[in-house]
Amino acid sequence: MIDLIRHKGRLLRWQPDHALGRRGEDLAHRYLQKRGFSIVARNYRGRNGGVEVDLIGWDGPVLVFVEVKSRSGDSFGPPEKAVDQEKQVRLIRAAGEYIHRIGVDWKNVRFDLVSVLFGDPQILSHVEDAFGRSSPL
Repeated sequence: MIDLIRHKGRLLRWQPDHALGRRGEDLAHRYLQKRGFSIVARNYRGRNGGVEVDLIGWDGPVLVFVEVKSRSGDSFGPPEKAVDQEKQVRLIRAAGEYIHRIGVDWKNVRFDLVSVLFGDPQILSHVEDAFGRSSPL
């Protein structure tokens, strides 16, 4: 219920797509917490500002960078199809900056994808290790 109230408030200030994306991030955040993740950052932007990492959290000893994709329907295909090669490279670079700053090794890093399809029924899917973690540098 709180999500819906927060979403309606965001619709007054933001574009509908942006508000829907944040609603999806809220749902993904709670879903991951219920699965035992400890979320340590939301909407992280590195110094270069080129990409935003939606969620960063610990899944046990693994630091997970989570991309959340939300859609109001499936007419443009599944939400996860929006994470193309270019987006993956940008996420990996942002993760590299983050782990360098906090002193985590690449072998303890994973990239997950959470997709939220709003509708009846609402569908949330979580793909662990959605793409590689090899450093593009």
